[in-house]
Amino acid sequence: MTRVLLVDDQELVRAGFRIILNSEPGIEVVGEAANGGDGIRLAQELNPDVICMDVQMPGMDGLEATRQIVADASIASHVLMLTTFDRDDYLFAALSAGASGFLLKTASPENLVEAVQVLARGDALLSPSVTRRVIESFGRRARLPDRVDPPDRSTLPDLTERETEVLAQIALGRSNAEIAVELFVGEATVKTHVSNVLGKLGVRDRIQAVVFAYENGFAVRGGPVPPSG
Repeated sequence: MTRVLLVDDQELVRAGFRIILNSEPGIEVVGEAANGGDGIRLAQELNPDVICMDVQMPGMDGLEATRQIVADASIASHVLMLTTFDRDDYLFAALSAGASGFLLKTASPENLVEAVQVLARGDALLSPSVTRRVIESFGRRARLPDRVDPPDRSTLPDLTERETEVLAQIALGRSNAEIAVELFVGEATVKTHVSNVLGKLGVRDRIQAVVFAYENGFAVRGGPVPPSG
């Protein structure tokens, strides 16, 4: 059973989400909160599989609540950020805060159910094309240089040379199939490398790996940075 926590200041919205999700076999709404502070408290108490989090709420908003939830090692929940507005700044801020997915409230009930199921499996709810949009937004906001020195791997997780190559490919928004073609390996091998990369970086999904890669010099606009040494 996938356990879901709803965090939204609009009671009518929560009621709609609750009806949609509870009607799906294998999904149960186990709690509701009207603000970020209560959302954090219930996340600690219930440790749900997925938290559907509104961006804008009075008091503590969803972005700050997500940051605190992701930083709490006792909470294993994946956060699905929901908003009425299709804005790059919200998308970027949500993913930087640690959300594993981003969905508009105008999405269909089927999209909401699918989003919860995807996050419950530990995957990120962004297609490669949307990942590229995140990368472009991240590049603009972070004002990344076109070229940087290779990262100092002695200060970063102990990635193998192949894992570093895979991380750079993830940072370009490439899917496992695309990475397999680029690196001349099987897709199953890529999946293993991706899993190892996420584990070593201590991130929950490949979207967070994208942010890590750009923040730590594994990639720049226009292409990956080759590993040092």
